[in-house]
Amino acid sequence: MAKASVAGNVKTRLVPPLTYEEAAELNTCFLADVAANIAMAAKQVPIQGFAAYHPLGSEAFFERVLPNGFKLLPPREPTIGRSLLHAAQDLLAAGYGSVCLVNADSPTLPTDILVETVRRLQGSGDRVVLGPAADGGYYLIGLKRFHQRLFEEIDWSTERVFRQTLARAREIGVAFASLYEWYDVDDEATLAMLAREIGPGRTATGLPVDGRAHRIDRRRTRLARSTSSMRSCGVGAWRASVR
Repeated sequence: MAKASVAGNVKTRLVPPLTYEEAAELNTCFLADVAANIAMAAKQVPIQGFAAYHPLGSEAFFERVLPNGFKLLPPREPTIGRSLLHAAQDLLAAGYGSVCLVNADSPTLPTDILVETVRRLQGSGDRVVLGPAADGGYYLIGLKRFHQRLFEEIDWSTERVFRQTLARAREIGVAFASLYEWYDVDDEATLAMLAREIGPGRTATGLPVDGRAHRIDRRRTRLARSTSSMRSCGVGAWRASVR
């Protein structure tokens, strides 16, 4: 789910310590970082990047932010669960051999995790691949076939999402694989965690950890990691469909 960066509509749980304008800019930065991460993974495995975006009418924003080669997947419903369901259904119906739905709240997710997901989905037989988030949700779900039940009776935006999704997979008898745990940046505590990860005393936007700065440093810090290298900053959500 890639939400257009409109102040007051995105990343509101980060206000305070950020202002609404700063949170919107952070949203843009995360989206750019996540898309760049997908592009890096696509150098190793076959991926077509998509942004399942919201709202309608914001296409020009995403065309400015996303790298060349990304495509846009128009929204059908605004809620998290229904957006995930429709994105999976639409991409599989378009002929892709599998689909990987990924959030954009994890700008430092190692590229190796995306590559591993694709390789697991390339194996024979039906399966679900899940990336557990530290808050009890998931940052990624990969599918080879459309299973509507995986998106039903889920308490979205709670610590029960990952556990309930595993229960749905067991209920319908589809095999599943779990990836490494990672974290979402969606509150003040995880913003501070991101700051510690990318450098002492600084957040992805260049703000001090204590959040008392009054503006965003527009310079995007570059991260060099053994598993990935990406620009640091923003949110939205992105989708990578695997051919």
